Amino acid sequence: MKLYPLFADLSHRAVLVVGGGAVAERKVAALLGAQAQVTVNAPTLTPQLRRWVGEGRVAHRADAFQEGWLDRVWLVVAATSDREMNTLVATLAGLRRIFVNVVDDAALSSFHVPAVVDRAPLMIAISSGGEAPMLARLLRERLETLLDHSLGALATLAARLRHRIRARLPDMAVRRQFYETLFTGQVATLLRRGQPKQALHAAEQALASVPSAPTGAVVLVGAGPGDPGLLTLRALRALNEADVILHDRLVSAEVLELARRDAERIEVGKQAGNHHTTQDGIHALLLEHARAGRRVVRLKGGDPFVFGRGGEELEFLRAHGIPYEVVPGITAAVACAAYAGIPLTHREHAQSVRFVTAHCRSSLDTLDWVALARERQTLAVYMGVGELAALQARLIEHGRAATTPFALIENGSRAGQRVVTGTLANLHERASAHAVASPALLILGEVAALAQSLAWFGQPPLGATVHDIRRVAANRRHVILPPAPADLLSAIHRG
Repeated sequence: MKLYPLFADLSHRAVLVVGGGAVAERKVAALLGAQAQVTVNAPTLTPQLRRWVGEGRVAHRADAFQEGWLDRVWLVVAATSDREMNTLVATLAGLRRIFVNVVDDAALSSFHVPAVVDRAPLMIAISSGGEAPMLARLLRERLETLLDHSLGALATLAARLRHRIRARLPDMAVRRQFYETLFTGQVATLLRRGQPKQALHAAEQALASVPSAPTGAVVLVGAGPGDPGLLTLRALRALNEADVILHDRLVSAEVLELARRDAERIEVGKQAGNHHTTQDGIHALLLEHARAGRRVVRLKGGDPFVFGRGGEELEFLRAHGIPYEVVPGITAAVACAAYAGIPLTHREHAQSVRFVTAHCRSSLDTLDWVALARERQTLAVYMGVGELAALQARLIEHGRAATTPFALIENGSRAGQRVVTGTLANLHERASAHAVASPALLILGEVAALAQSLAWFGQPPLGATVHDIRRVAANRRHVILPPAPADLLSAIHRG
């Protein structure tokens, strides 16, 4: 169940709490903090609830629960130890379309009370849908240590200046940039120091001096291989500052979810045989939005400078006088290898690593096959799924041993990661048998065999059997057959 987050204004609105124990007391305390008009229905009350009743802050009904009490309330909390009573209250409230929370019973509740980090007027609510309240409380405790108490004063100052800011900066993009400066710069620092008058003066000076016209720029951001946890902090900030995001097809939905909700998203992905947005088209979009004063994030899978054509885009921006910066990302070879348990270099197996792209037949013709076929190095092949047969043939032709291990990593670092392993002799056959599809990265070299023993993420690798190796090798006259081993890894290391 996914809940819709909602902050309710209960000020001077009637709320009914059924129950008079310690749990009900906690609920009433929170409701009083929201200035609700609370009525408690229970035969007996805790001492604190009795004090609130005596002070006139809470109304008390000691009678048995009556359906008519629901007629004028906005919200109901059932906090008794009697599930039958809680069920009755929830059912009757539901018939009147009144939101009800039944303590410790998610199934009966139509709303859940979150764990709250209070920096009034800034409020942060955390909910597990009533399924794991202790986890929500743990997260609240962590956020309490991270969020300075001056944030409340900062929100109050922003509210005080809001109408003046809107009048002075009618352009939304300029206004957003000003707010970000206000919330992260000198004003915030002064409030942390307990100097509210100086903070207000600094905010007014900043407002008077801010240019009214928006300034456009482009940030080239590496999104990594897909796991949003691999984004850099600078990449996350850029996504939350962006007005427009031009993203590749392979940028994961989880990464895009971290961006500003109201940022315009434009997919400009290219796929083998289906370039629905040309590079010139991407350049034109970057220029159009930057010149319109927008902050543009060009979001690329992996790292923008590793087979990402990032250099071409910077050259274009420079030629047209557009300000830019670059936020590097974790390139696919590094990330996919790590998530498959494969070290790209290893003292015993590989002293170097080569990054190679093989997205089409013409790109294969430009490669130095003699150098690529040398032993004791790792090849990380990008965009090579469609050319595996040609890669296999050319590497063997130029001397790479057919028994060289490989690992194909599909959807590396994502929930659907698959790793297919084998040897160069059966590379194409095993990829076809398992229907390996893009995005997938090929790692070829002795280190690839370590995926079988060092894998830690996702499902275990789909390893080739000894029978697979011998059957494929028997069809190739230039392959030396390994002896039938007790275990595949020992055969690979001996071969």
